[in-house]
Amino acid sequence: MDVFSRTFLPAAAEAGLAVATVSRHMPVFRRCVESRDAAVLVTRCNRPDRSVQGGDYLLLLTARRLVVTQQTRVLHRLRLHLNAELRHLSNVTWNPDPRLSCVELAATAVDGIRERFLIRTGHPKQVWHLDALLGQAFRSQDTNRHIRYSPGTATVPDALPGPGRSTRLTPAIAR
Repeated sequence: MDVFSRTFLPAAAEAGLAVATVSRHMPVFRRCVESRDAAVLVTRCNRPDRSVQGGDYLLLLTARRLVVTQQTRVLHRLRLHLNAELRHLSNVTWNPDPRLSCVELAATAVDGIRERFLIRTGHPKQVWHLDALLGQAFRSQDTNRHIRYSPGTATVPDALPGPGRSTRLTPAIAR
């Protein structure tokens, strides 16, 4: 069994995803992710700007990639919504809100489109766990790319934000 399979299944179980859902999305994820990539996070998410349209989204975060699939509501067809290497995403932000038990994740893809996802959790403590996972994944990418933090928009990389504060990483490639 490869690294992706060994890490994907426990991450999906931690998110409480049904086996049928995981099985349906697995072929799409397999085409996007290398077998040696470890799954950091697998979870359902919504698009806050399109809550009425669309369908259900499933987000996969590995150490190198962010992949989001969409299942349409009527015909239950799967389609790839976003497939990007973390180093190609810019202006990555996430805002944990333990009162609503959710985290809003936003990033700008290579094509310039701003993507926003709302990840709901079952308990406020899971919000901070999700915040730590996102911080670990995106901050490790920033140190690999020699990214500077813009004053006033970034947090100290080792500090976790408090309730209602946004963690914002604004890339500015150091020359």
